Amino acid sequence: MDTIATIRHSRTEGQIMRPSAQRGFVSRLARLARSLARWIDYLLDRRRSRLALLEMTDDQLKDIGISRCDAHREGIRPIWE
Repeated sequence: MDTIATIRHSRTEGQIMRPSAQRGFVSRLARLARSLARWIDYLLDRRRSRLALLEMTDDQLKDIGISRCDAHREGIRPIWE
């Protein structure tokens, strides 16, 4: 085997990640983490809104056009729905 073939062969076997590939992985991982954080924030915000419905008085619910039964039904729903 000549020298160039040996160098090419050793690079493909080592599966060494290039710095650009590592940056790509890190940026994708960071984007995934941000997306997950936004999704969790959205779920928690929705849960806080539902709990606020349960704490409203009948007059407040009447102002926004929701019955006590509807507010209760919405307030007890799981976070993922």
